[in-house]
Amino acid sequence: MRIAMIGTGYVGLVSGACFSDFGHDVVCVDKDVRKIELLHQNVMPIYEPGLAELVASNVKAGRLSFTTDLAEGVKGADAVFIAVGTPSRRGDGHADLSYVFAAAEEIVAALDGPAVIVTKSTVPVGTGDEVERIVARIAPDKGITVVSNPEFLREGAAIEDFKRPDRVVVGSENETASQVMRDIYRPLSLNQSAPVLFTGRRTAELIKYAANAFLAVKITFINEIADLCEQVGADVQEVSRGIGMDNRIGRKFLNAGPGYGGSCFPKDTLALLKTADDNETPLRIVEATVRVNDTRKRAMGRKVIKAMGGDVRGKTVAILGLTFKPNTDDMRDAPSIAIIQTLQDAGATVRAYDPEGVEQAKTVLSDVTFCSSGYEAADQADALVIVTEWDEFRALDLARMKTLLKQPLLLDLRNIYPVEEARRAGFELVGVGKP
Repeated sequence: MRIAMIGTGYVGLVSGACFSDFGHDVVCVDKDVRKIELLHQNVMPIYEPGLAELVASNVKAGRLSFTTDLAEGVKGADAVFIAVGTPSRRGDGHADLSYVFAAAEEIVAALDGPAVIVTKSTVPVGTGDEVERIVARIAPDKGITVVSNPEFLREGAAIEDFKRPDRVVVGSENETASQVMRDIYRPLSLNQSAPVLFTGRRTAELIKYAANAFLAVKITFINEIADLCEQVGADVQEVSRGIGMDNRIGRKFLNAGPGYGGSCFPKDTLALLKTADDNETPLRIVEATVRVNDTRKRAMGRKVIKAMGGDVRGKTVAILGLTFKPNTDDMRDAPSIAIIQTLQDAGATVRAYDPEGVEQAKTVLSDVTFCSSGYEAADQADALVIVTEWDEFRALDLARMKTLLKQPLLLDLRNIYPVEEARRAGFELVGVGKP
């Protein structure tokens, strides 16, 4: 199959590379000239483990290419995937669909024959209907159909998620378009790695938002249980284990911490709430989730201040981990931002280290000393705070850390260190949801 991927952001680049690795002929299109130039040099615009190698091998095999010319890119395509950004619209929280609709208009005008336009971007219910209206207005006789194919990729594990997904969701109202999608995803059925679920288009669009909202609710639930654990003397990790063994609940997304961030959960919960509001169907659980998560991040900053005696003016705090999760350089809505701002507002000096996120962090944080290692960040600091659970933070030389810090105080906001291990190294450990 010949596939055009419009947008070389996180979703577009990973999807395009994986489709080409399946054996399809893929061309990725982006208007950002500099980004395409860098991709021609095999320089990735994002950090994702294994992506550079995957791109290089498929470019070498002749199955993957990059261009800024949309008309040339979609020529002869069986399917054109729209994978452009849908950020929260300033003012009302609704998904900004201007990039999706602009791409759709260009695609429809440029296609030279029948094709399937696939919305891969995360879009509100009814977006596919609007794309279909664009098709009817510009080229009603080209045989162009529209389907929804939402993505479910986790940053840091996107290639594995794409090749071995829990499921693939396709929303289609046309059997010819459905067959094209079956052909595109046939490599998954050959190794029986995932079911392909066909639904109506609006249903597929809602599945994506409902899935992300449910996971956000699950994270926020265990975070509030963690707060209760601290008050009653229980251990949230043991509570998580105890309830997660119930197959109806499951173990995933039950790790207490400083709140969720990233490119999906914050904007998708807001967009879902806007859709619900537009349709006069309140989603009160999701409303509470958004509110609680927003307040939690600064609450973690106050937790650090309390552990340091209630006054951090003139003190130095070492922050380990800036990105919203490990194995990415994504700083969007990262808990570290609110935590650091809370500490700075209280008069603290912040030294920080992240394995991949420093350059992105520099664009959203000010008056922070960025360091080249966790040990450099800890040097002469009054407390050490783990915010993101990168693997390299799981085996710190605590004895060395103790000699660098002014005070042996470790705030582990991801609960990666057992209390006994920290105590043996001479640390006072403050975790999340610990008695």
